[in-house]
Amino acid sequence: MKQKDINILLVEDNPDDIELTLEAFKNNNLANKITVARDGEEALDIIFGNKDKKPDIILLDLKLPKVDGLEILRRVKSDEDTRVIPVIILTSSKEESDLIKSYKLGVNSYIRKPVDFKEFIKVVKKLGLYWLIINEFPPKI
Repeated sequence: MKQKDINILLVEDNPDDIELTLEAFKNNNLANKITVARDGEEALDIIFGNKDKKPDIILLDLKLPKVDGLEILRRVKSDEDTRVIPVIILTSSKEESDLIKSYKLGVNSYIRKPVDFKEFIKVVKKLGLYWLIINEFPPKI
């Protein structure tokens, strides 16, 4: 799968974090198709709504309205059709219990969002370089 073929689902309810994340991908030439879900219910509709248009990677906040990120993670990793989708938690939560629960549910990576704008941009750049350039994705199932 080529970089430009990767469909990213960004699940985030904070408009500032959405803008920063999209800007970081754009500024670092990590151009991909990015769909934004602003709450957990919308994310589940996107993930499970159309089997032919599943995201290739999910960037998931934990603290979301309607359905929280841990429940989304649980559903994605417990479903035969979606469990291979890499899920990266991108959260401001400093709760150790969130970290532990995420890994127990099968998260592929857990990243705490830096508060500082420049650091946030650096983190998203590194995340994009690894997951979109270096990482090997399974074939579309």
